[in-house]
Amino acid sequence: MGIEEILEGLSYNEKRLLLALDARGGKASPADLIEEGSFGLEVEVMGAASWLESKGMASISESSEKLYVLADPSAVESGLPERVAITAIDGAGGSMSMDALAEAMPGGMDKVAVGWLKRKGLADIVKDGPSKNLVLTDRGRETLTAKMADEELLARMAESPVPEAEADPAVIKDLKGRQGMIAEKIVTARSVSITDLGREAVAAGIELKPQITDITDRIIQSGEWRDAEFRKYDIQTFAPSVYAAKKHMLSRLGAQVRRLFTDMGFTEMSSEYVQPAFWNLDVLYTPQDHPARDLQDTFYLESPASIHVDDDELVSKVKSIHEDGWTTGSTGWGGAWSRERAEAALLRTHSTVSSIKFIAEHPDAPQKAFSISRIFRNESIDSTHLPEFTQIEGIVIDENADFDMLISIIREFYARMGFDQIRIRPAYFPYTEPSLELEVFFNGKWMELGGAGIFRPEVVAPFGVKHPVLAWGFGFERLAMLKWNIKDIRDLYISDLDTLRTNKVL
Repeated sequence: MGIEEILEGLSYNEKRLLLALDARGGKASPADLIEEGSFGLEVEVMGAASWLESKGMASISESSEKLYVLADPSAVESGLPERVAITAIDGAGGSMSMDALAEAMPGGMDKVAVGWLKRKGLADIVKDGPSKNLVLTDRGRETLTAKMADEELLARMAESPVPEAEADPAVIKDLKGRQGMIAEKIVTARSVSITDLGREAVAAGIELKPQITDITDRIIQSGEWRDAEFRKYDIQTFAPSVYAAKKHMLSRLGAQVRRLFTDMGFTEMSSEYVQPAFWNLDVLYTPQDHPARDLQDTFYLESPASIHVDDDELVSKVKSIHEDGWTTGSTGWGGAWSRERAEAALLRTHSTVSSIKFIAEHPDAPQKAFSISRIFRNESIDSTHLPEFTQIEGIVIDENADFDMLISIIREFYARMGFDQIRIRPAYFPYTEPSLELEVFFNGKWMELGGAGIFRPEVVAPFGVKHPVLAWGFGFERLAMLKWNIKDIRDLYISDLDTLRTNKVL
């Protein structure tokens, strides 16, 4: 491509930038060009620079620097908690009771201060009978007249941001542990340089005049087009990729699952996030000493701490089932059942809450219902687990329902979702018998997809259900991982535009 052809393909802003760079010796930052009036906005400079770079007429260089800034000025104005504490202890003669420090530092700041006093070796905790005293150490007394390293760094930040290279990593780590005290700021410096080809274009003569890039009715009607210069199309230049709009993959999967069940004649059911343990656990025949009730698995609420169950007759039946089996033929779990524990408020740990509430309102066969529901469990986050996730729940009440029908429904569901090879193995759940778990081989190992079974008499008897009830709960996010070959479940909830744009619709 000759220089004349290259010049014809340059936009107004590209020409403007080439001339401005040449006038400044071949290199400038966007801020310099804006300050001298060549451009009004940085986006104009960088947009033109990007196009020139793609044509080999300019180069862009960037350098980023991390700065630490003071986010909480009170850390300097009022002093760190341990500074306030050693000052108070010194004022009390070098020794002070924990209770006295609590009075001097209200709002729980005394506890923060004590932690840092011990960590920095500024004071020792000495028992004095039933009470505990804080006694300044030699280091604590020396610190009374000298600034600590973190105080010096905070004072610098109060004046201006501190570059990462000038900050002690250990001190920064400690300051980051004090929530909200400091913050990070990334400063990026950019510069644009003209290349030999760019200089050649300038030397060939660049005539700077506005160009028309869009044809409008005003330009045609006014006759302005007759004397105007039109921007030429360059079919060889770089053009950004264009992506069609699409819904998030989880939204599409949810619609697909919902359509699948409704096509099979199922009704959609739902329930509230917050439930009493009665509906989440007790009605489902989960013993009150079951590990699933512990805080390690369940999120309990502080407000409200409990939710009253109004149906005393149902409460009486569930109580009897737990203690002696009621009329189900079961021996129950034994022991004394606690209504207080059953009324503890929690975030539902499974969507089976929706199923049992639906059964309570629709005990007669035939019934088919499903839900796609968010649930909450106190689990550690890793590549296949989240503390907040979604379950595909379903039930079937039918006089001919049996274990074979349950397995057939499961296989039919996953076959329609595109997965024929699944593994079913025996399992145990307090509320179903028999029970099963289903797995699929993924990423080099078998991954659990969910559980299923037939509700025990202890679960359905209080509602007068006369026929078998098939029930299942499938992992929604794990199904998405299989469908799109996603290795880490967390990637489903990271709003990465490239992932969303390139994700396949089918």
